[in-house]
Amino acid sequence: MSDDQTESGKTRTRPAPARRSATGSKPARKAAPARRRSRYTRDEIHAIFARFRAADPEPKGELFHVNAYTLLVAVALSAQATDVGVNKATRPLFAEVDTPQKMVELGEDRLREAIKTIGLYRNKAKNVIALSQILIDRFNGEVPQDREALETLPGVGRKTANVVLNIAFGQPTIAVDTHLFRLGNRIGLAPGKTPLEVELALERIVPDEFLRHAHHWLILHGRYICKARKPECEKCLISDLCKSPENRTRVSARASTG
Repeated sequence: MSDDQTESGKTRTRPAPARRSATGSKPARKAAPARRRSRYTRDEIHAIFARFRAADPEPKGELFHVNAYTLLVAVALSAQATDVGVNKATRPLFAEVDTPQKMVELGEDRLREAIKTIGLYRNKAKNVIALSQILIDRFNGEVPQDREALETLPGVGRKTANVVLNIAFGQPTIAVDTHLFRLGNRIGLAPGKTPLEVELALERIVPDEFLRHAHHWLILHGRYICKARKPECEKCLISDLCKSPENRTRVSARASTG
């Protein structure tokens, strides 16, 4: 180990440089983790999304909103909260406050009162007022149609940005929430250790014709059919294609033929 002297006179320990091998070459870097592959063929993936589309050609998000701005606010408020709970608070709010200017005029105190039934409402109220002021100052009061710009706003992460870009502006983005993350891994459609890995995996495998609505279909399927504690396989419209080890219809079919 080698030492450096800091400005305060204290000794700062610095790791010694990595040792070279006997041949003089640098030690090999660790290989990047292998990308986890879908359990499904292209034809199976197409069949899955074709069934979703046939059952629900124009899926909609369940958060109440009246324009791109109120959608942005609603999604930001929905973190660690249910859509139903957010809608109860925002329906009366958005009837009066539907622009960044009106939100700033409302003020943080009155906004807190309006959304106090939503979890983490104090911090969320602070973020909503701050992002509203930024929209006014930097974006002429308009919601930007760009993920990078959206992610500069307080309380707005990648998932929130993707929801806004998809629903408000029709962009083929994929927002990975807890339902979609669970589904991608449980059935092996798009396995990943992080939401970003699942998102990128879906972007690679979902046919272009289904990409715009893909995350809606998957979120709704995970929320109402492929539930966390007990998936309702008997109601699942892709149960014969599903390769999840938890697929009870497959288990039953094997048992009946065995």
